[in-house]
Amino acid sequence: MIPTSITGMEEEVAKSIEVVENPPAWMCLQCRGAKLLCGKPRCPIIVKAQSIARMGSSIETDRIDGASPPGVFVGRLGYPRVSIGPMVPPQHGDTSVLDTPEEWLGKPIEKIVDYRYSLVRGNARASVDDAKSPTRLLSSLQELAMAARPVETELRLTKPPRKILSLSEDTQPFGPSAPLEKFKTSNPSVDRRIETCYYDRDLKAAEAVNALYSRGVLVTRIQKTFSLGMFGEGGRRKIVPTRWSITAVDSTISQNLIDRVKGYPTIDEYRVYGFDVYDNQYVAILLPEQWRFEWVEAWFPNTTWNQFTNQPYVIGDYEEHFGRTTYAKVGGCYYSTRLAVTEALEREGRQAAAIVLRETYPGYLMPLGVWNVRESIRMLMKQRFVTFDTFKGALWFALGKMKIPREKWVASSVLISRELTQTKITNY
Repeated sequence: MIPTSITGMEEEVAKSIEVVENPPAWMCLQCRGAKLLCGKPRCPIIVKAQSIARMGSSIETDRIDGASPPGVFVGRLGYPRVSIGPMVPPQHGDTSVLDTPEEWLGKPIEKIVDYRYSLVRGNARASVDDAKSPTRLLSSLQELAMAARPVETELRLTKPPRKILSLSEDTQPFGPSAPLEKFKTSNPSVDRRIETCYYDRDLKAAEAVNALYSRGVLVTRIQKTFSLGMFGEGGRRKIVPTRWSITAVDSTISQNLIDRVKGYPTIDEYRVYGFDVYDNQYVAILLPEQWRFEWVEAWFPNTTWNQFTNQPYVIGDYEEHFGRTTYAKVGGCYYSTRLAVTEALEREGRQAAAIVLRETYPGYLMPLGVWNVRESIRMLMKQRFVTFDTFKGALWFALGKMKIPREKWVASSVLISRELTQTKITNY
């Protein structure tokens, strides 16, 4: 049981929270939020526990009645048979912010955790191929996902949802869940932009994604509908786990933007952008060259992905002018960053090479999701930039904003090291 003296919650509430032990659970159990052995300024486990406690008794029932933002979720465990279902909070009114990450950047982490935990998930099994000829359940979920505004929804579960607290700081917060018996909604007002692509069974999935983006549909809305297999040629549609759909949509949109950006003239100077949020420092260096891209991130000791060393862990990946054919080893953040950078270049109608760096410090309590990087880089690219005549001048200024010695950054970045050593024909 979570120690009530630390969380401040009622003992009965604490008993209702199911604790799941994951690495590094031994550290959490020894610390119990009091010693801060993880090196963070606050205990991320306690932050999650307090968020669950704030839900009180509103979900201690097998019927959840509220306004879905709208929200849906597709799991990946058991693929190609996966868990699908609606996400509904036990509250009414305008709940759209609960599942709209575009509105979250800068809000307290506790508030974002509350958003995540407030959404109750009803789970049912489905085959990824069901999208070719949707079942009644899948059709209802697709209709919910098309909604233009929150939809009054009633979940009937086989039992009250489990309030699970994972003793691992490297897990994103997700709300309580239970097997879904059935659910019903009021008649949703659908987004006609999404509906048009849904009923066009000759339109390829990538074309649908880019069309929706060009019409102003939020990236996270596109990702939700994409995950339910709502786009593509009829016989090729598939349900896609939420985590995979996020990266697929970021990759698809950014690749389309890259193709456009390559036709623009290059910028005229070296630029440095800087932005920090949630104890993360972001820096972007734009070069007056043809499109190339690199994303490098450094996780300091006592952060999510670097808990047991005493040195920052640096990892990155890059692409040349003609792109890449393999999945980036740093995962989804690569594509969300690429999207945000190409959006900025598209707005300006210019082309550039881009090197984006991130340092993550112990004050970053827990991973918040790929959305956090996408929105942070979007904000980064809206900051006032500093211009330079030389790459070295821009680089040393940019690295002056970071804590890691510049020699380590140079050694960790392919494009930086190449730029410093390669003699360009334009120098003659």
